[in-house]
Amino acid sequence: MSRFSFLKVLAVGIFLILFSGLVNAQIFAGAYYRRLAQGNRLKEIILPAPRGIIFDKKGVTLVANTPIFEFDNQEISKDQAISLEAVGQKVAVISKREYLFGSLLAHVLGYVNSDGVGQNGLESFYENLLKGKNGKELVETDAMGEKLRVLSAVPAVAGKNLNLALDLDLQKAASLAMENLPAGRQVKGAVVVSNPKTGEILALYSSPSFDPNNVASYLESPDQPLFNRAISGAYPPGSTFKLITAAAGLETGAITKNTLIEDTGVITIGEYKFPNWKWLRGGGVDGWINVVTALAKSNDLFFYRVGEKTGIDNLILWAKKMGLGSVLGIDLPGEASGNVTKKEDWYLGDTYHWAIGQGDLLTTPLQVNAWTNVVASGGFLCQPHLSNLSHLSNLCKKTGLKPETTAVIKQGMVEACSPGGTAYPLFNFQVSTSNIQLACKTGTAEFGDPSASSGYSTHAWLTGFAPANDPEVSVTVLVEGGGEGSDVAAPIAKKVLEKWFGK
Repeated sequence: MSRFSFLKVLAVGIFLILFSGLVNAQIFAGAYYRRLAQGNRLKEIILPAPRGIIFDKKGVTLVANTPIFEFDNQEISKDQAISLEAVGQKVAVISKREYLFGSLLAHVLGYVNSDGVGQNGLESFYENLLKGKNGKELVETDAMGEKLRVLSAVPAVAGKNLNLALDLDLQKAASLAMENLPAGRQVKGAVVVSNPKTGEILALYSSPSFDPNNVASYLESPDQPLFNRAISGAYPPGSTFKLITAAAGLETGAITKNTLIEDTGVITIGEYKFPNWKWLRGGGVDGWINVVTALAKSNDLFFYRVGEKTGIDNLILWAKKMGLGSVLGIDLPGEASGNVTKKEDWYLGDTYHWAIGQGDLLTTPLQVNAWTNVVASGGFLCQPHLSNLSHLSNLCKKTGLKPETTAVIKQGMVEACSPGGTAYPLFNFQVSTSNIQLACKTGTAEFGDPSASSGYSTHAWLTGFAPANDPEVSVTVLVEGGGEGSDVAAPIAKKVLEKWFGK
């Protein structure tokens, strides 16, 4: 074959190859490329739904959706965004959840993650109510991806707003009182404030707290600031449990209002001694006393004997009726149930410990507040709730406590807040020129290993309500490892009550 003929054949071969590729692209692969081109031309855009806003009882905004402007993946100010858009630059606008009071309400509100989903607090519990429903747009774009026109649209549906029973001013007072403890005190604990007749939560503060606008920086903290001690922390209730022991004794007929028991300072069973705290401090005794005086003075020996007469099964029964041993149903995730389960081997000494709120008995501050409200309301256990949603407005049930039982216990609590009682910071409580009668119970709960070099430590408790004759507010304070309830928890409760009655 001549050189010319070879080149001619080669040219024809190349042409045939190119022609067949063209035919394949136009005829056989045309549908594929048309689909690909259509996909590049049409774009679905998600329209995020504005998340519902949360307000306190007075309508103060607690959390907001703040617009954030971005250009070239950098956050810019609103003025910069306006300037850039004026010269034709594209600025992205996204919504950021902003918690306007930072750590003050962190355990109440919770926060949202990077995907905008509620985590902890009300943000999690009411996720389906707050989140709304995203919309979408089908748009036509040019080769550069710029929107040309909207072909169809489904608008976003904003989330529902949430109105709370919580009082922001009262929440601030609880936070300040907790954080301003005397030097050297641990600032770990909780404050729960509620309406004893309805279960509405007026303030709920857990310390230490965290800033929900920057959660990541707290995840490794040994103080566990994300842990909600008000509803999830389980502690021995100490002498606050004597309210339940008194109720069980009176309801079962083990004692009456007039039953007298002699405080001899200590009960000895074999090698074990069960002293009264007053006797431990200097050999003091209260002599013959009734239940009202025993509550006022927080006499351990009296309640040892009441526990013995009543029996552990009745103590457990009435503890459960007054809200212990199961969740109360607050509208927050993570509520603990506490513990009222007795161990298999049980002795009289175990009953003694339980009767004064010790042993393996465990409660949350929310539960202590709930059984305080049972006394304040005349025998009703109300489901605690932060939201003012209508289905939560009247969830109170009878416990079976007789009015005369709650009246006796209330009298003992009034005397505990009066001269001669244990809650000395609350004696003669007055706001401006008004005297307000309080009803309260202190508690000092031992925890830890007595065989360790440091011995026992104590949690400080105070729980109470006011005014005693027609209660409108109850306060429960716990300070972890704080010492004496009268010394540490009572002053915190006093500041909260001063704010409430000074309003």
